[in-house]
Amino acid sequence: MFAELITNLKIKLQEPLPGPDAQFEMAHVKREKITEHSQEALNYRPSAVLILLYPNESGDTMVLLIERVTYNGHHSGQIALPGGKAEPEDADLSATAMREFFEETGSNAIPEIIGKLTPIFIPVSKFMVQPYVGYLNARPEFTIDAREVKELIEWPFVDFMSPSTVKQTIVEPMPGFKLSTPYFDIQEKVLWGATAMMMNELKWILRG
Repeated sequence: MFAELITNLKIKLQEPLPGPDAQFEMAHVKREKITEHSQEALNYRPSAVLILLYPNESGDTMVLLIERVTYNGHHSGQIALPGGKAEPEDADLSATAMREFFEETGSNAIPEIIGKLTPIFIPVSKFMVQPYVGYLNARPEFTIDAREVKELIEWPFVDFMSPSTVKQTIVEPMPGFKLSTPYFDIQEKVLWGATAMMMNELKWILRG
């Protein structure tokens, strides 16, 4: 099943992507439809993340996420994908995604990148995020960077694809500022915002 999933995904990622239509299905009510070509996104900071798929010891397909530590910043404590901003030494954004993945998760195995999704602009931090999709044929050993990552979240693929995990809530990204937003319920944790938007595009691709 896992091999078939990856083979199918390799093909689908070469086809036209659903883009903002899929992303904004998981956007909060006040998020403007700013894309990579919008005027507001011209002065962006390049960054990249990695969506990693792999089978666990039982053969169930998993999606890797991280819970960020609490800090004084826009994305404090959020559920996210391994990734971060581009550095001058990165050959390209795929190198950024891989470097950040290894720094944050301490994986002892090297994923194979099989494609990328539509870039997404994050207005609050001015990041233009390029999501990449990769896989491993077995679960690696992880050693997290405790300065950045509170814990790793291994999300069962069947839960990711299930409509029942998509819910609605109110979030408070900063004191006194509340937003109504759809989210993915992950083991009673709230995955919302740009990461949820990226993951929703992948879901659209897999559903065809």
